[in-house]
Order: sequence, then C-alpha cells, then structure tokens
Amino acid sequence: MKIQTRKPPWLKIKLPGEGHFAKVNEIIRKEQLYTVCQSARCPNLGECWSRQTATFMILGNTCTRNCRFCAVTSGQPEPVDVREPSRVANAVKSLNLKYAVVTSVTRDDLPDGGAFLFAETIRQIRIKKPDCRIEVLIPDFNGSEMALLTVLKEQPDVLNHNVETVPGLYSKVRPQADYRQSLKVLKRAAEYGSKTKSGIMVGIGESVSQVHIVMKDLLNVNCKMLTIGQYLQPSKAHVPVDRYVTPEEFDELKQYGLELGFDHVESGPLVRSSYHADEQFNGKD
Repeated sequence: MKIQTRKPPWLKIKLPGEGHFAKVNEIIRKEQLYTVCQSARCPNLGECWSRQTATFMILGNTCTRNCRFCAVTSGQPEPVDVREPSRVANAVKSLNLKYAVVTSVTRDDLPDGGAFLFAETIRQIRIKKPDCRIEVLIPDFNGSEMALLTVLKEQPDVLNHNVETVPGLYSKVRPQADYRQSLKVLKRAAEYGSKTKSGIMVGIGESVSQVHIVMKDLLNVNCKMLTIGQYLQPSKAHVPVDRYVTPEEFDELKQYGLELGFDHVESGPLVRSSYHADEQFNGKD
C-alpha cells in the first residue's frame, strides 16, 4: 500500500496573524494553562487564537493512554491541580469569551477519570463569566456512569466525546479505547438531556462506507452534531496518513450527514473537534 507523504495545497496551514493572537497567548501563559491547540499541535491554532478562541485542556498535559494518532504526551501524569478550574475561569473572563471549550487528557489513574475537575471547571466559569456557554470534550471515564453524571449535573451546553475513527481501526489507532463504550457515553448523555457531539478523523485507512456506518451509529444514540477532519501524522512514531481526502469528498460527507439527520456537520480538511464550536452550537455553516 502506498503511503501519502506530500501534503496537498488545501492543507496549507494559516500562520498566526494579528488580532487577538498575542492576547490569548499572554493570558494562557499568565494563568499557567494548557490548551489542546498547543499540546495536540492543532493546525488551526493561528486562526482560532486570532479569533480570540481556545480550547482549554485540564488535568495536566500528560495522558495515561498512548493513542497512535495523538500528539499529546503519554506517561505518568502530575498530581491534579485543584486550582486549575479557577485559572481557566479567569482566562475565560479575561478573554471575554461567549463560548468556551474545555477538554482534558485521559486520566485512567484517577478513580473518576477526573470528572470532578470538569464539574468544578464548569462551576467556576459560570461564577466568573455567567453568560459564557460551555462545551466539554470528555474522555470515556472508563465507562463510569457515575463519573459522567458528575459532569452532566453541571449542565454543560454541549457534551462532546469523540469516537475518533471507525471501529475496525481501533486496535491500530486507539487500542486502549472501545468504540461501543464511546457510543454508550454519548447515549447516556443524550438520555440525560444533554446536547451531544462527536468527531471522526478520515484518511487513516477507513472506507467511505465505514464512515457512513459510524454516522448512522451516532444518530442511533441521538448524537446530532458531528465534526469530520483530515488525520495528520504528528510524528514518524505515529500512524502514517493513508490518504489525503479532498475538499469535495468532505463536502459530500457533510451533505450525506445532513440528509441523514444531523443538525450540524462541520466537515473539512482542517476541521477539529472544537473548530468554530460556537458556530456549530448556533447552527451556522
């Protein structure tokens, strides 16, 4: 099988521009926070920071899992910093955000997977910036319904949990996760009345028909918001790119998803889970 190596022109990444980029960077450094924008080497960092948006990453910067697609550091995490939620809320207030996204590394070393810190972060943001909508992008908490409920009780505006890829690639791409368990997380969240969202990468070895099946599986658990983006290999140690999906193919996936019944599908080469998340929430294309 021929592995793609040269990136096509539509994957040209925008460099950090003017606008609010410097301000976002300054506040994140001041509050000693992590962002998934930096830790996961997101290609949209320049664009999003210039728009005065960022995705905060709590529970430290080291993940207990070792997914073969992800750039976040894997290993033994630092102790939980209970002051982190307050600092995230300070940043949200300083940036005057109307929409904040909070995610985390996976913390299998913690009894509840870190759900309590998600809950506290939501509470702190609501105290310091009550008009800000909050989306949480959570790990699977090892399937713990109690941990999920800890987060849902704080009523985030959106509960996001990514299935990441098609089930047939889990053993290759994310061997410590379980596709059916991820669907259960989304199903339970929807049953408790939460607006749910998920995301998938393409170009990692899946077929279009397999992506269609995932989309149907998500709708079957009442997940109505979806992001689809191109997988980009973070380093030579990660799974290689199988192919670069064309913008036209992304448009076709979006149209298929909308016709299938999704309320919103954000689909494009550089789309990531929190890309234009505020517009996704408001149903804007």
